[in-house]
Amino acid sequence: MGVYLTPIVIKRVLTLRSLGGKLLAVDANNYLYQFLSLIRMRDGSPLRDSRGNVTSHLVGLLHRTTRLIYDYKISLVFVFDGEPPEMKRRELERRRKAREKALQEWRKALEEGDVAAAFSKAVMTSRLTEPMVEDAKRLLELLGIPYVQAPGEAEAQSAYMAMRGEVWAASSKDYDCLLFGAPRLVRFLTITGKEFLPSRGVTRPLKPELIDLQRFLSHHGITREQLVDLAILVGTDFNDGVKGIGPKTALKLIRKHGSLENLPPDLRESLPKNYEEVRRIFLHPKVTSEYTLHYGELKEEALYEFLCGERGFSKRRVKTVVEKMRRFYSWRRQRRLKEWLPETR
Repeated sequence: MGVYLTPIVIKRVLTLRSLGGKLLAVDANNYLYQFLSLIRMRDGSPLRDSRGNVTSHLVGLLHRTTRLIYDYKISLVFVFDGEPPEMKRRELERRRKAREKALQEWRKALEEGDVAAAFSKAVMTSRLTEPMVEDAKRLLELLGIPYVQAPGEAEAQSAYMAMRGEVWAASSKDYDCLLFGAPRLVRFLTITGKEFLPSRGVTRPLKPELIDLQRFLSHHGITREQLVDLAILVGTDFNDGVKGIGPKTALKLIRKHGSLENLPPDLRESLPKNYEEVRRIFLHPKVTSEYTLHYGELKEEALYEFLCGERGFSKRRVKTVVEKMRRFYSWRRQRRLKEWLPETR
């Protein structure tokens, strides 16, 4: 879910073309959940192979990723979540209960023959399992696309890589990357330009957007540390917010008082007991410097075996992707050769 900052965020709408030539660190779990939610049968059931393995996330990962790379020349590295902080257990349990409730409502809607209601409930039942994650990593490896296994939160790892200048931006739907220090955050890295809102049963248009952390902070006259305090007041994945305080009120309080410690006594008493630990999670997260961002090579035969032989994909559709990635790697080799050769006159 992440922290809710939308009312105060300073953003710039982008086109996918404008991201050409950039390397983005993508929050892989966030990305895969989108596919699990939306790539479904008409009744809301996820796509599966003949053995019952869910394949919705692989369909989305295969087609969107290769289109972004080949059609728009956007380089991607995927970052997977590691072990969540202990304080996130409560949020994860809340999500589990919400999934169970949505699952019951989906089954009820199916029994009543209400397909539209069933689909809107089904998108909230998505669960990303370890075998699904392993399938996604295997697909990326066969495509030659790099991925990083974070020791903790993927957003923290993505932000760390961006702060080191190794990637141009972090990419996630959630704002947490900003709290972790990402200099730039790209949201809504999508080609369709639509997002389904299950609570309303409708879609809304989406365009990629860029949030520059320094511009955001300067606009409001706050520091990153103060942004973290603001987020604690609103509520994060690691703590409940203070009742009745949204982003705008939290911003006013932090700008006036400077920090959580300087808030009026009645508000200080309402702060979560663990707020100092929440601060540490965002300001000193668990990350690793052991990774590679280099693209590998396309393993065509193994890719066909995995997707067509094991997961029941159409060979024609996989062939289309293979041909795109062949051309992509050919283009990369030519570009590297051109950069290496001395200029001739």
